[in-house]
Amino acid sequence: MPLRKKPFRLAVWQRRSLKGLIHLFALGYIAWLFFAGVTDQLGPDPVNTLINETGTWAIHFLLLTLTLSPLAKWLPSPEPMQFRRMIGVYTFVYAFAHLLTYIVFEIQLDMALVASEIVSRPYIIVGMAALLLLFALTATSFKRIQRNMGKKWQKLHNSIYLILPLALLHFSWSQKTFWQEPVWYWMIGLILMSPRMKQWYVTYQKKSQKKSRDKNAVA
Repeated sequence: MPLRKKPFRLAVWQRRSLKGLIHLFALGYIAWLFFAGVTDQLGPDPVNTLINETGTWAIHFLLLTLTLSPLAKWLPSPEPMQFRRMIGVYTFVYAFAHLLTYIVFEIQLDMALVASEIVSRPYIIVGMAALLLLFALTATSFKRIQRNMGKKWQKLHNSIYLILPLALLHFSWSQKTFWQEPVWYWMIGLILMSPRMKQWYVTYQKKSQKKSRDKNAVA
């Protein structure tokens, strides 16, 4: 049920100001992270801190992206959807920075070792799959590409519901536990996914009933 009968609206200056703050935080924080890492301000293991922070914040942005659609329905208001592309892009930026930190600082650009790590560590394969899907979503997020792709665009962008469990699985495996910190992300993810799962179930039931009626009609 929507919280308000009258749709919530932001003034143009409010929307732009909020977007500016998001840009300032997202770009400022990742710039500070790498600056602090280079200047040895991230503790005894700066590379590990960089990897963890960029990966964790990629998940934060991903969860925030998934929050916008139900928030828009709850208010009701189209305003949250105005921020979806921007936050989705930052999800990819932080996820790519996560990978880049691992390759440049942890593996030190040893591509043979990178290939070996990918093959021998399943959680890296899962993380790479999530990153590739994020790249596809980011590359096709422009209005012109949306128009050219038509209905295929929505099908592709529904893969965000696959990216979430892949990202959480990657995070859990990398932490070597599904409990402690990872379990909270899984709980939030399930809460965000539950309305969509219910919708999928209803759609599946309708299709099954239609197939059953069609078979009976033919018989």
